[in-house]
Amino acid sequence: MTTVDGIPEDAMRRLAEMKPGQQTSLFTSDLSVNEFLLVREAGFRPLGMVLGSSIYHVGFQFGRWSKNQELEVLSNAMYHARELAMTRMEAEADVLGADGIVGVRLEIEFKEFGSDLAEFIAVGTAVKADEPGQWRNNTGKPFTSDLSGQDFWTLVQAGYAPLGMVMGTCVYHVAHQRFWQALGNVGQNVEIPQFTEALYDARELAMSRMQAEAEALQAEGIVGVQLLSLPHQWGGHTTEFFAIGTAVKPLRADHTIAKPQLVLPLVD
Repeated sequence: MTTVDGIPEDAMRRLAEMKPGQQTSLFTSDLSVNEFLLVREAGFRPLGMVLGSSIYHVGFQFGRWSKNQELEVLSNAMYHARELAMTRMEAEADVLGADGIVGVRLEIEFKEFGSDLAEFIAVGTAVKADEPGQWRNNTGKPFTSDLSGQDFWTLVQAGYAPLGMVMGTCVYHVAHQRFWQALGNVGQNVEIPQFTEALYDARELAMSRMQAEAEALQAEGIVGVQLLSLPHQWGGHTTEFFAIGTAVKPLRADHTIAKPQLVLPLVD
């Protein structure tokens, strides 16, 4: 049995025990020791690990053998499944009264009990600022960030705040070469234009969708962008291009960046 946004009752009980103000409250975190200390130094207190999960049936779509084309059914499935996991993770952070979630990881695991079933998991550490501020984004949700604890500290120190993780996806079918075309390329150094165009187009679609999400959050920019090629289980001529990063906004007009300091060891 589930409650708000698909969060199980067991999770709600666990979160209730970790809410600030409880006599036995303690935090859990997947941050490393260094990351935990730097997040505290940045003015944020970990509240607890939060997660969201969605086991999703990924449909099937035929691609024309000789045509470069996006497989929109699969693109929509991969996006919606991740969005469900992210939304449930944010809902858990809301229960804790968090201002944001740091160190977010998005993972996909295809299950043995169904070749077309995959679990999409979002995991991170919910945090609350020591000082009140406008930390939530313009949608009223806690911010999300996949930056490391070190990068998060540097970002805040320099006068920026994360708004949210933004992403774009594109599942694309790359056309096969015709027999005589492939035969003519044997033993030659030569560009394959249809392959170049396909991968270029797929990456651009993923990037533009990520940028559109950042614009909806009224972000100044996106940092820590990763552009991944994920083959999954669709065969050699179908792949997913996935773009993900952290949208940020300025906290103040001036941005003071901490200067590196020279440290001399006192031992040989």
